[in-house]
Amino acid sequence: MAIPHGSNETSYLLPPNKEDWGGHGIPDFVYGQKELVPKGIQWPRNGPSLLDTLPLSRFDSALCLAWRQRMELGLFRYCLGELQTQTLPGAVGFVAQLNVERGVQRRSPQNIRSVRQAFDPEQFNFNQIRPGEVLFRLHREPDLPSALQQDDILVVINVSPLEWGHVLLVPEPARGLPQRLLPGALQAGVEAVLLSSHPGFRVGFNSLGGLASVNHLHLHGYYLAHRLPVEGAPSEPLDPGGRLHLVQALPAPGFLFYTSGPGPDLEALVSRVCRATDYLTDHEIAHNLFVTWGAPPGKTSSSSALTGVRVILWARKSSFGIKEGEAFNVALCELAGHLPVKTSQDFSSLTEAAALAVIRDCLLPPAQAGEVQAALVALIAKEEQ
Repeated sequence: MAIPHGSNETSYLLPPNKEDWGGHGIPDFVYGQKELVPKGIQWPRNGPSLLDTLPLSRFDSALCLAWRQRMELGLFRYCLGELQTQTLPGAVGFVAQLNVERGVQRRSPQNIRSVRQAFDPEQFNFNQIRPGEVLFRLHREPDLPSALQQDDILVVINVSPLEWGHVLLVPEPARGLPQRLLPGALQAGVEAVLLSSHPGFRVGFNSLGGLASVNHLHLHGYYLAHRLPVEGAPSEPLDPGGRLHLVQALPAPGFLFYTSGPGPDLEALVSRVCRATDYLTDHEIAHNLFVTWGAPPGKTSSSSALTGVRVILWARKSSFGIKEGEAFNVALCELAGHLPVKTSQDFSSLTEAAALAVIRDCLLPPAQAGEVQAALVALIAKEEQ
């Protein structure tokens, strides 16, 4: 991604001397209501190669400049070059990428046994990262209206990146929160997407049992310069008010929530989604969540305009540990249609049918999926009472 020369976001850069990093402090990225208004984000008609010509938002400039500096300083486990990418032939439009280094060098997952597992300070957590790994702190202007409790969110590099700009959004690490989605964290994730002017900046969440590898509350954010199936997949309403929709299209059926921008509508969405994830967590049901620019619910298509933010929630079978032998592991980005593949052999031989088989193996049995849908519809209905 191109970063404008002469960018004034230098306060997010580390000092030249490594000895000074500890005393550098964490810079604040303060944002207000104006930066959250949707800006007519669209994909270039002539392909992703033109994305580099699009103007970056202040958020994009700060994140990309600081992230690139950390890559140049060697703070990642590997140097991420341009990834070999292909769109798999077929109706879904899977975007597959070869990322051998992540498959080999990423940190081993923690020993997770329950979706509701408590935080363990003896295990790796984000209080233990190096000072240079923190890019900045997301901080809302004090006068930005919100009925939700707001936490400051650290934006931290993922040292085993999936793609360019891969970061973690970590709410106040010292609180020792387990990997259970909270409203303040989700609101920050949705607002991060709104702060970006790049149509391919996405945010997501993996629950415990949904392939979260660290039991310390965090969301993922990253850039992918390709459309994904979930952006415009058609949906059917599950409640009369249209607050909960079901996306039935491949790669996997999921629950769709939508907001056109900041304000009460966004806060209602955050509250609604977190009630759903609370239900899933309390019932030991693993889940993944994906936040992206997208089309409004209804009879849409892959080419529909990106008028707001889609939040897609998938309930799935619990999977503790990494499955060896599969071309990819199924978590937030795979369910959305982005497949980071571990080996060259799998990358060259992967087909849409094979990818769908791996994903289907992680989905709930139909009877249980029906029970979850009925329960979430009932939760939404309680809003009217």
